[in-house]
Amino acid sequence: MKPKTILAAIIFLSGSSQVLAAPATVYDAANNQKSLEQRVAELEKMMTNRNRVQADLQLQLQQLQDEVSQVRGFTDEQSYKLEKVLQRQRELYQEIENRVSQVYEQTKSDIAATAIPTVGEQAVSSNLSENEAYDRAVALIMKDKRYDAAIPEFQSFLQQFPESVYIPNAHYWLGQLQSIKSKPAEAIKHFTIVVEQFPDSNKRPDAMLKLGTLAANAGDKAKATQLFNALIKEYPSTTAAKLATERLSKL
Repeated sequence: MKPKTILAAIIFLSGSSQVLAAPATVYDAANNQKSLEQRVAELEKMMTNRNRVQADLQLQLQQLQDEVSQVRGFTDEQSYKLEKVLQRQRELYQEIENRVSQVYEQTKSDIAATAIPTVGEQAVSSNLSENEAYDRAVALIMKDKRYDAAIPEFQSFLQQFPESVYIPNAHYWLGQLQSIKSKPAEAIKHFTIVVEQFPDSNKRPDAMLKLGTLAANAGDKAKATQLFNALIKEYPSTTAAKLATERLSKL
């Protein structure tokens, strides 16, 4: 073959290869474009999902904040109601104290004028059930104001029901009654029984307050201070502790 012929053939083949390679470049570009669009779509989908999750979280957070706000409001309301109850309790306690003080200031002739239970009444009392006997003795104080009559009723109760759950209460009331009758030694005896022998009684803080008050009235400030401080330490949330704090400040 002549040289010119060979050169022509080479040029022809080279051109043919370039023509055949051109479609491959267009195909790759199309694939790359498609892959880029897919990635963009996936990113958009991810962004949409993330925004949805953020919106859900924001909604849940708002709901939690609303619930916390409701609970806080309910707690504040209950705290207010509890404080009102405690305030009323303190007022009632102070009212009882004032009444006891008024009776304490009465003359002995006035105290002696109160009715004394007859033997028949005592016999009937001895046949009552534990609850009825205790309620009857308390009623003589709270309802009938028959303080002298209540003393033998409680003494009889202690003898008849020595294992009763009301024993510390009976001693406490006897201490109150002996205070009214201007017998502080007898009152101290009963209040001390409550404090020393019945540590779980709900009358113990009140008995400690009474012992501190009796000590203060007798001029024993050291004893009164010791009792009031012990009461405040052991029963800080009670009405008796609040009254002890007030009386301690006046010693």
